[in-house]
Amino acid sequence: MKTALASSFLAAAVVASPLSASAQMASSQMAYPDKCKSEMSSGGDMSMQGHQMSGMAEFQKESMDGMKSMNMNMMQGMMKKDPDVAFACGMIAHHMGAISMAQVELKYGKNAETKAKAQKIIDDQTKEIKELTAWVEKEAK
Repeated sequence: MKTALASSFLAAAVVASPLSASAQMASSQMAYPDKCKSEMSSGGDMSMQGHQMSGMAEFQKESMDGMKSMNMNMMQGMMKKDPDVAFACGMIAHHMGAISMAQVELKYGKNAETKAKAQKIIDDQTKEIKELTAWVEKEAK
């Protein structure tokens, strides 16, 4: 009962604000770590080659922009020679993509339950990005 009540309260709070303070902070504070970048060219816009974004709703365009950025960063991170660093860098990019998608949900979504889940994703993944970034800064050569 307490969990359902807490979830309902959180959902109501998330619905009340288009983009929560923690979502805005997560967005402004996150950058893909330099140590995760490689010299590799991303090969262009692989995810949208042959596809037009005309006719898409704004939420779809914003989601696609986030996914394109995530894909480029994940490919760069996975090119690291050290498998542990490649994993951490890939996960940072993946989590950044999840946050981007969650921010779109908070901005455009209408369902309280999915908006609450989006906020939880932002909070959880932001924490994990900070932890993984600290590890990369300490361990990557």
